[in-house]
Amino acid sequence: QPIKALLSVYDKTDLLDLAQGLHSAGFRLLGSGGTAKKIREAGTPIEDVFDITKAPEILGGRVKTLHPAVHGGILARSIPSDEQDLKAQNISPISIVVCNLYPFASTISKPSCTLADAVEEIDIGGVTLLRAAAKNHERVSVLSDPTDYRAFLEAFQQGQGDVGQTLRNRLALKAFEMTAKYDDAISGYFREQYASTPENGPVQRMVLRYGANPHQKPAQTFVAEGELPFKVLSGSPGYINLLDALNSYALVKELQEALNLPAAASFKHVSPAGAAVGLELDETEKHVYGVEDLKEPLTPLACAYARARGADRMSSFGDFIALSAPCDLATARIISREVSDGIIAPGYSPQALEVLKKKKAGKYCVLEMDPSYKPSDIETRQVYGISLQQRRNDVKIDAKLFENLVTKNKDVPTQALTDLIVATLAVKYTQSNSVSYAKNGSIIGLGAGQQSRIHCTRLAGSKADNWWLRHHSRVLALPFKKGVKRAEKANAIDLFVSGEVLEGGERAQWEGQFEEVPPPLSESEKKEWAVKLDGVACSSDAFFPFADNVHRARKSGVRYLAAPSGSVMDEECIKAADEHEMVFAHTSLRLFHH
Repeated sequence: QPIKALLSVYDKTDLLDLAQGLHSAGFRLLGSGGTAKKIREAGTPIEDVFDITKAPEILGGRVKTLHPAVHGGILARSIPSDEQDLKAQNISPISIVVCNLYPFASTISKPSCTLADAVEEIDIGGVTLLRAAAKNHERVSVLSDPTDYRAFLEAFQQGQGDVGQTLRNRLALKAFEMTAKYDDAISGYFREQYASTPENGPVQRMVLRYGANPHQKPAQTFVAEGELPFKVLSGSPGYINLLDALNSYALVKELQEALNLPAAASFKHVSPAGAAVGLELDETEKHVYGVEDLKEPLTPLACAYARARGADRMSSFGDFIALSAPCDLATARIISREVSDGIIAPGYSPQALEVLKKKKAGKYCVLEMDPSYKPSDIETRQVYGISLQQRRNDVKIDAKLFENLVTKNKDVPTQALTDLIVATLAVKYTQSNSVSYAKNGSIIGLGAGQQSRIHCTRLAGSKADNWWLRHHSRVLALPFKKGVKRAEKANAIDLFVSGEVLEGGERAQWEGQFEEVPPPLSESEKKEWAVKLDGVACSSDAFFPFADNVHRARKSGVRYLAAPSGSVMDEECIKAADEHEMVFAHTSLRLFHH
């Protein structure tokens, strides 16, 4: 008997040429509904699917090709048992399936589309035909894209009736990709209809105002299974808010797991401006971090956020906050006084939530994270339409990472080990290249996103230097006028310690914030104060390519270094560390983050 080819398409582009080509090649054509009608009217012989199923289309065309005579003919393998089954049921094998699907995506894109319209555009028989033919691609050729028709006919002619396994493989893959994309569009539509509001049950999807920029619409966040692992308790998160929230929460969760201390992070543009664990603040630190006047007793969590926010107040302006433990009242009070976009935490005390909900006239973004949530081991992202996939960076950072001490000095106190862990976890979640300085359980300087390693080290060092100058007695005693806001004070202090040269209106504005204009810090004052900073830990997300990084780090009080080995200049870096009596741990772990 002639070999059978089954044709059932919605998109009839180039259908008639294909049908004529298959008929001329000796195929017996079978078609469903409108496909058979169009081919027959063009003068090419074709039978109806009814001729082999003896079952009419029913349910208004919902059931056409779902029948053993069709799918048995497609799925049968070239093995004796399958051939015997076909013979017993009087079923002929089908060797070519030509099928494409109802236009679901284009239908739901129409503003007038109703739920009923969408439901009717869900193709059942077509998807089943494609999957059956693709599954049995060792024998069956499946054509799901009209642009493949011409090449298929040419291959058939050149192969004298056999297009070859390579082409069948590629056509099968395309069919599977088509059905996957089709199912994705359907699940996305019904996720929007049935899982976007709490009233319908677990929320899987949330509409965002826009993407990274206002012109990037539409935007959404969603999960393909389960439910979103966070709830919105106040405000409305944006696209960048969520990038900061999810990255920062991952950091603080790891910090608490590694050090068994509550942790906090202050994130801006997907990198930490600060991160810290809950070590108690001394009186000087309370003034440096601006919490000396807080009425509530400082809890460990409140200390953690005070340190994280206060490490680099300029960069933390308008931050997104992450806490590893439920937010308490003391922490909420600190947050209420700062300019911030939002917060994510695994819970909130009733008093803390009441305070936070009042921020920004009730528009402050408050997210509650499910602490039991565990992300998939594999993560995927798209860049310029291309998908990139990798195993999530789930490597654990703990004390064992710093056991390979390569310098003469091998003395690592407990506090230094804590600071190395904090610094290393920070670079794990910082845009590369990155170098981080830490002291007293807190990041004090972070150089992020620089193409040059030395520029990372210098940037982090300059931030650490400014952090340390803010501890200077003259800075703590700056005579601000009453009514100067916290953000204005932070800016004024930054200008004061950095020695920025001010002129004209900018200088007048700066001087106008003080009861008495303070004289600048002299270079000798800065130098005398700088040498008092010691015991700082520094971690790099990749190896130091030159010893200049080590020398620069030491200028900012670094005593403990951690970085992967692998540079041709490793020995020179170790030699420089020995020169300064520093401790250097080779971690053998690169931590690039993009």
